[in-house]
Order: sequence, then structure tokens, then C-alpha cells
Amino acid sequence: MSLDWGRLEEVVERAVRRARSDELREVADAVKTLADYMKTGFQETNKRIEELNKTVAELAKRLETHGKILEEHSKRLEEQGRLLAELTKRVEEHGRRLDELTKAVAELKVAMGSLGRRWGRDLERTVLEIYRDALEKRGVEPGRVEKFVYTDVDGRFMRPGTRIEVDVYIHDGGLYLLEVKSHAELEDVEWFAEKAEAVEKILGRKANRLIIVAVNIDKEALERAAQLGIDAVYGAVIE
Repeated sequence: MSLDWGRLEEVVERAVRRARSDELREVADAVKTLADYMKTGFQETNKRIEELNKTVAELAKRLETHGKILEEHSKRLEEQGRLLAELTKRVEEHGRRLDELTKAVAELKVAMGSLGRRWGRDLERTVLEIYRDALEKRGVEPGRVEKFVYTDVDGRFMRPGTRIEVDVYIHDGGLYLLEVKSHAELEDVEWFAEKAEAVEKILGRKANRLIIVAVNIDKEALERAAQLGIDAVYGAVIE
């Protein structure tokens, strides 16, 4: 709010005119000087008041702007909180489903392991039947081949805990050890040779013949079998 200097100046002028008319020039000059000083002071005060009003208005505008920004940030935080809650819920749901899937996979592994063992036995019987003629020429009756399983717990014959599993055919005092594979590789031949040696020690007798029966056999596996004295019965050689 500014001061009404015009009205005040009018009052001072009347006082000066009256003082001059009464020949009180010194008083009139003093009043005039005082009036000029007051006018300058009032003008300076008004100027400062206007500047202060502008500053206050600017601050108010800034506060309003900051208020809007703060309100926007609050809305964003609220939205982010909602999204975080939703994401947490989804993560929990995925975690639950993952637990269920893990359990299902574990159950499937058990089932597949059992099924795999059954398939393995059926596959061996099937392969033996496929090569029945070749085996009978070697003195082996496929229908009488049995599974020999031994776990070397204390490591007397192989590494401790090794599971030794081969097919065995015994007839008229003869011992035949067989390894049946759908596809025989070099490692299969060498592993069969190691197992056969251990079985001979376990049974305390030498095998009459070692036979590996395979639908397909790698060329290097066939060559290695010949080197180890293993007879190979097979359908095809894989180069």
C-alpha cells in the first residue's frame, strides 16, 4: 500500500502560502524543506513497499509452483508404490508357481528314472533278440542272459562305491559277459573291459568270452574292442 503524497503536498502548499502571506518566510522555507524531505522519504518508502510487494508476489508464485511440483511427485510416488505392490504380488505368484514347477520336475525325474530303467531293460532284451542268431553262434542263449550288479563299497576291485553292472550268461560251466548298447562308443568299450576284469575277480573265474552287442558302433570303438579281445556284435559301423 503506497502513501497519498498528493494530498499531503496540497496541505503543505497551503501552509507555505499562508506562512508567506503572513511574512513568515523562514518558517515557510523550513516547512518547504521539511516537505521536500518527507516527499523524498515517502517516495523511497513507497518504492521499497512496491519492491517488497513484488518480492512477496514472486515468492507466492514460486511457492505455488513448488506446491504443484510436490503434488506431482506425491502422485508419482503413490503410483510407484502401487506398481511396486503389484510387482511384489506377481513375484510372489511366480515364486509359488516356480515351487510347484520344481516339485513337478522332481516328481517327473523320479518317474522318468523308473521308466528309464524299465526302458533300459526292455531295450537290452530287444537288442539281444535282434542279434539272437549271431549270439547263438557264439554259444549264448539271449533268453537266459541275466543282469549282474555289484557295488564295490570298500573299493576292493574298483573305486569305492562304484556300481558294476554287466549282463551274464552261464552255461555248461562257461562264463559269458555281455554289454548291450544301442550305440557303442570308445568309452563304452573301455568301461566294459574294466568292469569285466572286476567281475572276473569278484566271481573268482575267468570269462570265456566278452561280447559287446550294439545296434551301432563307432569305428574307433570297434577297433578298440578288437585290441582288448572283446567280440563285437553290431548292426552298423559309424565312421
